[in-house]
Parts: sequence; C-alpha cells; structure tokens
Amino acid sequence: MAFPTSRLFSSRTISLGILFYSTYCHFQFVLANDVDSCESLRLGQYICKEPRIDDATQEPENCKDMIAWVECLPAPNVSCRLSNGTEFRFSGEEVGFNKSLPCRNVSGYSYKVAVALSLFLGWLGADRFYLGYPALGLLKFCTVGFCGIGSLVDFMLISMQIVGPSDKSDYIVDYYGARLTRLSITNETYRRTQMSP
Repeated sequence: MAFPTSRLFSSRTISLGILFYSTYCHFQFVLANDVDSCESLRLGQYICKEPRIDDATQEPENCKDMIAWVECLPAPNVSCRLSNGTEFRFSGEEVGFNKSLPCRNVSGYSYKVAVALSLFLGWLGADRFYLGYPALGLLKFCTVGFCGIGSLVDFMLISMQIVGPSDKSDYIVDYYGARLTRLSITNETYRRTQMSP
C-alpha cells in the first residue's frame, strides 16, 4: 500500500509554512516591543548637524570642559526611546538626541603664525618669544639660533606640534585643518607581548 506523494508533500509544506510564519510573527513582535534608546542608534539611522565654529578660536561655540554638543536627527520612520522614556517615531525633522564632540583648549596662539615665525625669524628667537618662552628666545637671539641648528630643530618641533604654547593650551588650527593627535604609551596602555621567532 503506497502513500500518495502529493498529499505527503503538501502536508509537509503546510507545516513548514506555519512554522516559518509563527517564527516571523514572534520576531516581529519582539522587535516591535524592544525599542532602544535614541543614543544607541547605528550609523546611517541618524545624522548630526555640523557644529557652529567660532572664527576666533576655530572650535565649536558651545565648547565647555573640552566637550561640545551637537543635535542629531534620526532618519524618517525610525522609532526610538527618548531620554525621558517615551517612544517616538521620527519624521526626519525632529531632534532625537545630542551627541558629544571633543574640543580643544585654545588661548590665542596661532599655529600658522608660530610656524611662519619659526621659519623666517627662528634664528632671532621670535618663535620662542611668541610661544611664551622668553629665556629660550633670548638664548636663541644671543647665539643666532644656536648657529642655525637650533632654528632648524625648533622649526621641526613646532611644525610637528610637539612644542606648543607655554600655558599648555593648544594651537589655533583651522577646524577642518591639519590637526595632529599625539599618541602615547602610558601605564594604562595595553602592551602585547612580543613572540620571538
């Protein structure tokens, strides 16, 4: 006695269809009820506005304690939980959250001026006077830039932003200009052990 294969095939197809549909409905229900906060949106689900840049300092205008805040707008039809706990569906025009940007402590020393003084008047010590090191400036002036070698070394140190202003502030560099970030190894830095070959 043989079973009809078409009847067996259709019952198997129906049972698999029901299984897939129930799994899909379960995941859709879980995803609909589990709405994350707006701060945890992924890239592409929001866009942040550009910060307003102060012309004098070339840093964001609302920079306080080395942090500036910008407004971010979630994409249209994105739902997320606001900071007050309410769930909101965005149209792309509303501000969903604020994101922090790092900013620098500047006090009026221009990077372009320091490099130009070091290049053209470094042998007179003008770069060190400008940056607030009068003793080194006077020493460079008296020795004609340490016979030119000190002027060359200072030019390289200033152009690589290793030597900065004496008040430990940062140079004023164009906001979208050539800024350097110094990387250093400290006790908090993880060092990987070297495997000898």
